Order: sequence, then C-alpha cells, then structure tokens
Amino acid sequence: SHIMKSLLIKDTTKKEREEIVRHSLGCVDGCETCSGCALGAGDPYEMYRPYIEGECEIRDITMAFRSPFEVH
Repeated sequence: SHIMKSLLIKDTTKKEREEIVRHSLGCVDGCETCSGCALGAGDPYEMYRPYIEGECEIRDITMAFRSPFEVH
C-alpha cells in the first residue's frame, strides 16, 4: 500500500520539496499539463519558492493563491 509522505517542511528536505512542487504542478511533463499560468499565477514554480526554501508551508501558499478566486 502507498503511504502518503508528509509534505511539511520539517519532514522534507529542500530537494524533496522541489520535487513535490514540480510533480504537483505537472512540470515533470512540461508546461502543457500545467494550469498555473492559465490561472494567472505567473510562473507557478516561483509562486511555490517560499515552500521550497522552507519559509512557508505549501498549503498556506495554495490557500493564499486560491482565496481571491473563491466565490463568497
């Protein structure tokens, strides 16, 4: 069975976080499969840089990015 590894900064190395971001953005397959730019995020890899650098949890970046698009 596949056990989901923690994505928390304390549980990952910088290299692992970089891989997590690349994988979650679809960057491993090239830009065709990525929706970040289409959503107006600019370079999605840059958007997640604080997570890669260990400054901010990935969920906080995702929440901050999504919030302007939420319908209240």
